[in-house]
Amino acid sequence: MDDTRGVDGTGGTDGGAPAVGTLLGSQVDGVSCGPAVLVVTAALTGSGWPGALAGRFAAAQRTAHRQANRVWPRALGTTPWGMRAWLRRHAPAAGPFRVRPATAAVLRRVPGSGPVPLLVGSRFLPRHWVLVTGAGADGTWSVYEPGSGRVRPLHPRLLRAGDDDAVARVLRWPRAWCVLLP
Repeated sequence: MDDTRGVDGTGGTDGGAPAVGTLLGSQVDGVSCGPAVLVVTAALTGSGWPGALAGRFAAAQRTAHRQANRVWPRALGTTPWGMRAWLRRHAPAAGPFRVRPATAAVLRRVPGSGPVPLLVGSRFLPRHWVLVTGAGADGTWSVYEPGSGRVRPLHPRLLRAGDDDAVARVLRWPRAWCVLLP
């Protein structure tokens, strides 16, 4: 069963972002990390899916996946442009998003931008969506990783330093490819 503490306002930090360790709910299958991030982004920004999502989280992911991938095959995941279009249509309170490459300058803007979807992958392919939900006073990001369903800590200096093993332990994949900045 999906535990959604934090999505409905409990278990979060003072700023409304869920605390590290919070279980928000796992992706429903091996290609629904993007839709899980979309649903959690909508919930955290007050755009929809209010209240506890238990029992509805899997259905919400499947719906978001169909809506975000109108042409792109769902078996290949969700494109950054499909994510952006879904957020524009279904999570207006999150703000309009722009697809940006994960450069050092762009990554520095992430902590103050609200929930920020981040596409990570191998050195050669983008593979997995995660969601930066906030940052602590020391700069450590709180990142929702939908494979585990948990919010995990990641210091962005690990991305800049190219510490692939440390990043992969948190995000499942070592390299940042792009972000959706509001």
